[in-house]
Amino acid sequence: MRKTFLVGVVLSVAAAVVVALSAMFDLELESIALLGASLGAVVALVPDGRPGLRLAGFAAGIVAAWVGYLVRAALLPDSTGGQAVAVVLVLILCAVVATASVGKIPLWSTLVGVGALVGAFETAYVAAPSQVASTSVTAVTSIVLAAAVGFLAAALVGGDGGSTSTTSRRPRSEDTNDEELDIMKESAR
Repeated sequence: MRKTFLVGVVLSVAAAVVVALSAMFDLELESIALLGASLGAVVALVPDGRPGLRLAGFAAGIVAAWVGYLVRAALLPDSTGGQAVAVVLVLILCAVVATASVGKIPLWSTLVGVGALVGAFETAYVAAPSQVASTSVTAVTSIVLAAAVGFLAAALVGGDGGSTSTTSRRPRSEDTNDEELDIMKESAR
């Protein structure tokens, strides 16, 4: 319980530092500091696979969303249908990454990356689709920086935030039937 609270406190201080440094150096990160820091912390705190692979999934999701915006601006009509095609493309790219990694890169981490870029960039994109090449670079670097701060803060303090991994728990009786228990006992001998 205390570890979870400590992670929350350190994360909030880290996000405040991002906002303060952003204002000091005119980095314009204020609007995405909370989004980036919290999503970076999620990637650090979810005890599913290796942290590096979760980060790879997060980065792949950002790249997939970025590709979606570039394709949307360059090739697709500015319509509901064009947006739908871009959405499908992005989600398929995420599924391909997770599948190609043979499940080592979790699909959820790619989806968190997509959500990070969409949350940071959609409004700017809608305001000026023709500026996507320059405005998207700013959005990507901003969200990556804020997410990195959140990831590092959560990982350094808590790792898994005090949660227990589902892979380390023993099977409950309702998870395993009697036949499976007999097979496990037999193989243990």
